[in-house]
Amino acid sequence: MLWKGRRKSSNIEDRRGGSRRSLAGGGLGIIIVLVIALLLGKDPLTLLQQTDTGTILNSGEQYQAGEDSELSEFVSVVLADNEDVWNEIFSQAGMNYREPVLVIYRNVVHSACGSASSAVGPFYCPADMKIYIDLSFYDELKNRFSAPGDFAMTYVVAHEVGHHVQNLLGISDKVHAMRSRLSETEYNELSVRLELQADFFAGVFAHHAHRVKNILEEGDIEEALNAANAIGDDNLQKKSQGYVVPDAFTHGTSEQRMRWFSKGFHSGRLEEGDTFSANSL
Repeated sequence: MLWKGRRKSSNIEDRRGGSRRSLAGGGLGIIIVLVIALLLGKDPLTLLQQTDTGTILNSGEQYQAGEDSELSEFVSVVLADNEDVWNEIFSQAGMNYREPVLVIYRNVVHSACGSASSAVGPFYCPADMKIYIDLSFYDELKNRFSAPGDFAMTYVVAHEVGHHVQNLLGISDKVHAMRSRLSETEYNELSVRLELQADFFAGVFAHHAHRVKNILEEGDIEEALNAANAIGDDNLQKKSQGYVVPDAFTHGTSEQRMRWFSKGFHSGRLEEGDTFSANSL
């Protein structure tokens, strides 16, 4: 991806200089997230489903200062590209786009949705309209998920921005409002449709960013598809437990995630991303 020398977003909140304490172990981290979510009156399932690997991740190695600095600059440029794309799309539709803030942190972070460790992975909190990313996730993609490359990380950021777009359009609220009226299996299906639409929106971003700025290099889309494949529910379940439970899917299969991202990239049209009306995902 061609990114150096381009505009960086001012909507970056760097919390890496704060507390460096970590939550002891992925399981304990999730327990703490659930407890804090309940105390704050948040839906703990919603909070956990806003983490976009669909599973609990182990914290990756911390970067050296120079590499960490370059990664933060890269993420800032990616966010700026998203701002440009979505401001244009919303403006053409007669709407105002409220830009999200991206929080860079290490180890543990506190959000309006509760607290979470980096083990939870990147997530979007609709309560404060902020995206939270520990930059060590770049290392997770490369080493644990075998999904290296700048555009793999770009896909992750664009997916989270996709959740922000859903929040602005009122889509997320409609889905979450149905939580108490549905069985767990039924709600999981809605969650899958929500996540696949965010993948579609990430593809729409890639379409327009390349159209306007010519940012893509050979192999970039393949990097994004490789990342989407790596974090599909079926792939993650096979690796973690050795078998697949479709009723427990919350983010979509590898094939579905790749297909909806590809559809968004090739069309660039929001109206083609209605995953909720699609008869087949």
